[in-house]
Amino acid sequence: MLVHLHVKNLALIQDIEVEFGPGLNILTGETGAGKSILLGSMQLILGGRIAKDMIRAGAPYALVELLFQVENQKAEASLKNLGIELEDGQVLLSRKVTDGRSINKINGETCTVSQMKAAASCLLDIHGQHEHQSLLYQDKQLEILDAYGKEKIQPAKEKVREIYGTYRSCVQRLKELDTDEEQRNREKAFLEFEIEEIEKAHLLSGEDEELENLYRKLNNGKLILETLQTVHSLTGYDQGAGDAAGTAVRELSKVTEYDPQLEIMSQSLQEIDALLNDFNREISSYVEDLSFDDETFYETERRLDLINGLKAKYGRTIEEIHAYQKGQQKKLEELSRYEENFLKAKEDLKKTEEQLEKASHVLSEIRKEYSKTLTEKIIEGLRDMNFLDVKFRIDFQRKKEFSDNGTDEIEYEISTNPGEDVKPLGRIVSGGELSRIMLAIKAILADRDQIETLIFDEIDTGISGRTAQKVSEKMAVIGACHQVLCITHLPQIAAMADTHFEIEKHQKGTETITEIHPLEGDESVRELARLLGGAEITDAVFGNAKEMKELALVHKNTRLK
Repeated sequence: MLVHLHVKNLALIQDIEVEFGPGLNILTGETGAGKSILLGSMQLILGGRIAKDMIRAGAPYALVELLFQVENQKAEASLKNLGIELEDGQVLLSRKVTDGRSINKINGETCTVSQMKAAASCLLDIHGQHEHQSLLYQDKQLEILDAYGKEKIQPAKEKVREIYGTYRSCVQRLKELDTDEEQRNREKAFLEFEIEEIEKAHLLSGEDEELENLYRKLNNGKLILETLQTVHSLTGYDQGAGDAAGTAVRELSKVTEYDPQLEIMSQSLQEIDALLNDFNREISSYVEDLSFDDETFYETERRLDLINGLKAKYGRTIEEIHAYQKGQQKKLEELSRYEENFLKAKEDLKKTEEQLEKASHVLSEIRKEYSKTLTEKIIEGLRDMNFLDVKFRIDFQRKKEFSDNGTDEIEYEISTNPGEDVKPLGRIVSGGELSRIMLAIKAILADRDQIETLIFDEIDTGISGRTAQKVSEKMAVIGACHQVLCITHLPQIAAMADTHFEIEKHQKGTETITEIHPLEGDESVRELARLLGGAEITDAVFGNAKEMKELALVHKNTRLK
């Protein structure tokens, strides 16, 4: 359960810390006091976004921290599957939001928003003011049924999704093959042209690089020849470096006998003379073998043009051109076996369609099985909330086409008055009735998932009187099995609180801030009196509030135990 909440620098909240207890935690306060801000802080942990102007003016960041004490094995197992280990049975989720970015942490370790959301989803469920409107959408209705029976429904859905992927591939394959003969002949002729063009080139791996080197050499032949002649002259023995080196060797040899060190220097100079001599002969031989005939240059240029033209059409390298040729050859072979391939594609589609039909049927039957028990539980839950003569059913229809979610279209149908036939939810119920239906469903799903903490934001919208009393009793029942945080304006619901908090807004210097504090004894009764009687709390109103609190206590001590 959620044991500690810390919020800092979020809108009107400067810095608050709240210790929540087990059972039903009620939050009340004047309109605009900041109740929705408190709920919004928790939604941040569930991956919600925050507008820049929600960070308190002048503050560098906003911070939300939720500390959970995990008390059921299913939640603990779900967290472990996410790679989250508990520390003394606890997990701390925190999100620090600055201008344009957020830092998210689980037990002090940085994580992504999606990881934070996944962890929080194992621990709490938030029902906002307008979420019950989603009940009017058939996709949401199917989602609720699937969540209720997910132990068997989820594996069946995965099977359908897997086969549907294959089915879509088969449909696409058949679509690609379903062409007229004229189009196939054009494609065949084009493929044959490309394959023949590449084959006629007789491309060899690496020849393009060799040709490019040869082309550069031939294209710069005159410059190469002139340069080599100059170098040959400069390093030769006709007034060149070789001649000078030979003279230097002879001169140094005259004095080597007078100093051993000079002998070493003479040997080095002789090596230089020998190197120059070898180098000069090598250049001379290279020049003699050098050929720059126009025919070789033309053939090289023509071959390079051919290869580069093929590269422009079929690939950046000779290897890529060969790979392209193989691919086109494969397509040509497939076209040659068109009738065979087309019949096989039709057979594959038929076979996959049969598999998909079977898997969708299995999924539908499992859903129908769970829909019966879900229907019973929803009716039971609605009767707990003053739908005294309610009828409810889940109507199944088949979609015209397959989907990755099966072939089921469902619609929740209800009758809230005696003698009336069931009709689609959206044509019958009011906003307050939708809210109660969603409350019943949330309670059912929470029991299935063992989610410890449920948060309800103004679940009392559109209800009053006896209905409000029945909703309060239902909240007390849920609070006996789960931790519940409920924001409410109704005294009937607030009276059922196991722990009661007041959220209030007040001036602190030049600033407006929101604070929250627990209410005990007469403080809680006085807040109930405010909800009952408004700004002026008379003795009679206070007495009514006290009696309401006592009756709520009696109800919890007798009916819930």
